[in-house]
Amino acid sequence: ADGRLALLVVLRFVVGFLLAGIYPVGMKIAAAWFRERLGAVLGVLVGALVLGTALPHGLRALASMGAAGQVPWQSVVLGVSVLAALGGLATWLLVPDRPVPPGPRITPRALGLVWSDLRLRASVFGYFGHMWELYAFLVLVPTIVATRLASTTAVSAMSFWAIAAGFVGCVAGGLAVRRAGSAWVAQAQLATSAACCVAAPFMLVAPLPVFIAWLLLWGATVAGDSPQFSTLTAQNSPPAVVGSVLTFTNCIGFAISVVSIELFVAAAQRWPLAWVLPWLAVGPLLGLWMMRPLLGRKRPSMAGGA
Repeated sequence: ADGRLALLVVLRFVVGFLLAGIYPVGMKIAAAWFRERLGAVLGVLVGALVLGTALPHGLRALASMGAAGQVPWQSVVLGVSVLAALGGLATWLLVPDRPVPPGPRITPRALGLVWSDLRLRASVFGYFGHMWELYAFLVLVPTIVATRLASTTAVSAMSFWAIAAGFVGCVAGGLAVRRAGSAWVAQAQLATSAACCVAAPFMLVAPLPVFIAWLLLWGATVAGDSPQFSTLTAQNSPPAVVGSVLTFTNCIGFAISVVSIELFVAAAQRWPLAWVLPWLAVGPLLGLWMMRPLLGRKRPSMAGGA
């Protein structure tokens, strides 16, 4: 039994390691092909990532509709694994490499720039506040839904739609950057998701249609600002170290997510969700405070899709 547990831990680590590597590589591919419309393209890219995050819940809901009892988690993992393998195969076969000059090596100097450059610091710390909320929300969605819906199928289906709403938020945000700019889009979505956190005690006991609308709005905005933070960080980084800055900020962001997930899952097991969920707003509110240097200028009428 101990050997199987050790193997499971190792495999989970490998899966997490590989999953974390998909996003920065995807950003690099997108930046190579779409330099002029990076904000809009990253909106679609991250939207697809969010949709993939929702798929296990959707698969479980579909499988539960035809099952007599609860669907084994092994079946869901198998289905998701097949989809992941097909996605990797499609990328290999359908996405060509764009010839680009070799980039500079990762340099620790980028960490110093994150703190010393005012606009870069603003975008990075806004992203950190976003990461405090995002993955804790994704993990807690089924628990939130289960406060109002009883059946496994209903909980899985609603969890799918709540998380998949992030696809709409990402794509809509990517389209909005041409008129408002990435900083304003990120600010609007971060502020809206913070408001959803604060409203949680009231929404958890609201009429069901209001509860569902709140959860969908939260799902759309909690993920919708993510591609714009990546765009802002890339835009405000010196070209020679943009890869290093993105690498370090993604690593720190995932570390913040680990702490947030552990903290809020433990808190949700001990206290009512109405007491716990508003504390998710701490990250977005601090992020909004740190983003002020990006919002001091007049809102641009056109941002070139960035």
